[in-house]
Amino acid sequence: MRTKQLIELGIPEAAIPLAIEAIQALSAQEQRQREIKLTLAACVATPEAYVTDPTLGRLAVEIVSLNQEPGYPEQEPIQYKTWGTEIEDGSHQQMREACRLPMAVGAALMPDAHIGYGLPIGGVLALQDAVVPYAVGVDIACRMKLSVIEANPNELSTDVHRFKTALENGTRFGIGSAFKTPHDHSVLDLDWSVSRVTREHKDKARKQLGTSGSGNHFVEFGILSLNQRSDDLGLDPGQYVALMSHSGSRGTGAAVCSTYSSIAQSRLPKRYQKFGRLAWLDMASEAGQEYWQAMNLMGEYAAANHDIIHRSVIKLAKSRIVAGVENHHNFAWQENHLGRQLIVHRKGATPAGRGVLGVIPGSMATPAFVVRGLGNDASFHSAAHGAGRRMSRTKARAEFRFKPIQQNLLAQGVHILSAGADEVPGVYKDIHQVMSEQQDLVEIVARFDPKIVKMSDDGKSED
Repeated sequence: MRTKQLIELGIPEAAIPLAIEAIQALSAQEQRQREIKLTLAACVATPEAYVTDPTLGRLAVEIVSLNQEPGYPEQEPIQYKTWGTEIEDGSHQQMREACRLPMAVGAALMPDAHIGYGLPIGGVLALQDAVVPYAVGVDIACRMKLSVIEANPNELSTDVHRFKTALENGTRFGIGSAFKTPHDHSVLDLDWSVSRVTREHKDKARKQLGTSGSGNHFVEFGILSLNQRSDDLGLDPGQYVALMSHSGSRGTGAAVCSTYSSIAQSRLPKRYQKFGRLAWLDMASEAGQEYWQAMNLMGEYAAANHDIIHRSVIKLAKSRIVAGVENHHNFAWQENHLGRQLIVHRKGATPAGRGVLGVIPGSMATPAFVVRGLGNDASFHSAAHGAGRRMSRTKARAEFRFKPIQQNLLAQGVHILSAGADEVPGVYKDIHQVMSEQQDLVEIVARFDPKIVKMSDDGKSED
């Protein structure tokens, strides 16, 4: 069983190593997975009844200890508002835990929400004077970028080879992917000595500039449709060819998260240790300031990464950019809400301040939308960052086969150059429902329909 499944069962993160030991012992006793889940659920519900059990005793004692330890502040956890209906209990459990942080001021859960690490994907968390590395995420500054280019929409079907070649040669996919001859960009002239981890990973970051990584990252050509004039984009009604990408700060961003989350967890007072990956850094501390500067550097790096991808791919497609929009979603911002300055974490959530443009994707075969934020205070000016997963990668790989789906989508006019079975349309929620559930958060400016799509086919996660 994976960590996310254990969290969903209610196992505290601090007790997960003992839960894994118990699972191994129960498996050795030839219990099936369903029986093991039921046994663990019972242990979580009434751990006192299992403290002398030869198999579950250590886990039960740990859960009892965590339940009894005065690990939470005396005040009641803050409340949060939820958008959307297709959200599993595990996401709500993670959100409730986040709302118990002693510096929590506000929170919200978006309609694409699903279980993550620490904060659920689709979680928004506003804290006073503190930052949580895992509430930002492993892929710091993961972002969307859409560029409208000079081309006739018919060319996506009449000159497919040209656009395919541009995608195949303009970027790199896969865990650890890099260029033998690195790209140059002004982001490398910034101060990379803001932290030890950024300084030591600068050469790796240089080699990975212009790469797209793995997991749900993609680069794709499609058709952008506008029903009315958009002054924001400077485009008249009609259809346009556009390039859209999704990726972040690659290996260096992951190293920043891992390093500073470990520091945060090591500094948690014992009474707060059950928060686990929700460990925070005080913004006034040296480590907090180092992380903040490193996170913002990763934001600049992720933007540069997309800049190179778009310039490289579009140059190979023999075209040029005429309009565009982009936004982060795994990031933290200093913003004013509720009459004070707060640190607003958006873990898989799109900034949606009044008038702010963003891009919300669906899947490899369903639409994405260019949106304009409505500045809803209850969501802390946030919206969904995509359709959201409705099943785990493991379950997806067991349920789907990529080749038949690739052939079926080709018959519908969508060319999938590469991807994994864990990213097929069936693993995602209905993007149309997600959009309908957040009409008070954003308004739709334009619709993007993918036509030629490239993703990593290595089956690994790098969200």
